Amino acid sequence: MTDLATVLAGRLEATRGRTLALYEPLPPKHAERPPAPFMSPPVWDLGHIAAYEELWLVQRLSGWESLHPDLQRVYDAFETPRAMRGDIPLLDLVGCRDYLDRVRERALASLAAADLSDDADELTRRGAVFELVIQHEAQHTETVLQALKLFPPGTYRPPNRREAPDPAPAGGSGRVPVPGGRFLMGAGGDGFAYDCERPRHERELRPFALDRFPVSNARHLAFMEDGGYARQDLWSGEGWRWRTENGVEAPLYWERDGEGGWVVRSYEDAAPPDPSLPVCHVSFYEAEAHARWAGGRLPTEDEWEFAAAWNGEESLEMPWGDGWSADRANLDQLTFGPSPIGGHPEGRSPWGCEQMLGDVWEWTSTTFGPYPGFRAFPYPEYAEVFFGGGYRVLRGGSWATQPVAARTSFRNWDHPYRRQIFAGFRLAWDVD
Repeated sequence: MTDLATVLAGRLEATRGRTLALYEPLPPKHAERPPAPFMSPPVWDLGHIAAYEELWLVQRLSGWESLHPDLQRVYDAFETPRAMRGDIPLLDLVGCRDYLDRVRERALASLAAADLSDDADELTRRGAVFELVIQHEAQHTETVLQALKLFPPGTYRPPNRREAPDPAPAGGSGRVPVPGGRFLMGAGGDGFAYDCERPRHERELRPFALDRFPVSNARHLAFMEDGGYARQDLWSGEGWRWRTENGVEAPLYWERDGEGGWVVRSYEDAAPPDPSLPVCHVSFYEAEAHARWAGGRLPTEDEWEFAAAWNGEESLEMPWGDGWSADRANLDQLTFGPSPIGGHPEGRSPWGCEQMLGDVWEWTSTTFGPYPGFRAFPYPEYAEVFFGGGYRVLRGGSWATQPVAARTSFRNWDHPYRRQIFAGFRLAWDVD
């Protein structure tokens, strides 16, 4: 193998190891049923990971037949929507692991034979399609973690939870002035990025201010205690309809404790909300209402990227520069929850904002759409089919995001009412 092929093989193996370790504590009976109508049975994701790798690294690159041609539609996300996945025959955990192993053997043969040079076909150039498959699998492990949290407490017990850092000392919060101006938005030409992150293009912003940290549980509790969920004036018309129709009065997984307070449910149990943690599992509508209550607004996604990545001369892949390390951001499924506000000062952005990667995805006010000059590659179903559907952009990744899928240009999106995602927010303010 070439040096690049060896690196890619290592990434494939590391990502697969994380996937299998994630499933290890899950009882088979829970793996095979959906935790909610809008989520897949966890075993579907495992079969889908195998089918996706087979499609791109075996069938497309080497022209070999599928090992399970009868299941290709079952594991196609568009052919088989989430609502159907709990009612159709699927491979069980043992069958999925066998499928994964057999596909991987063929995929490594394709990798050994692939032209990864700068002059190669666009699909294999610099390993693009292999990076695609690696990131796809990493992203699905985050989806699986969302599903696992929807099961009753104790169904899934996370393995080897790392201790979170200490919170910031008092007085560490506040508004960070950001000067605005011209900058280059989106992923550059080097390294893998999804089509919706490109092309890199010029934007210009007015000065603004941005929260140093994501909004904490303490701040959101203040919003709740001031009647934030009952004040229609704080909500958009669409958001208020959603709130009233669904009886929402707190973030997802927050439950009344019977004594006038709240407990927050984790994977294993429930405990009072930790005021030092970023608020998590809130919808766009809740974030928007809180921002209005606080006299601010949600940032646009270009404001978010400017504050996270632009150092005045170039855009950084990580707020602190290049390369991930555990002391700079809470990524990589190590803590199984957000870390305290101020726990990662080494990860601050060029303008002084902290925790912009990891902990919680951050809602922005931007509706998901293409950048100027967008071109779908290698298939339109990743992003293009979602343009114009009212989805809102989220930025920054969460504790459940693997570093291979975390960068300042990465664009996530979801319905504004979704709450099972590990999402929070930070506020922005106009500057006169």
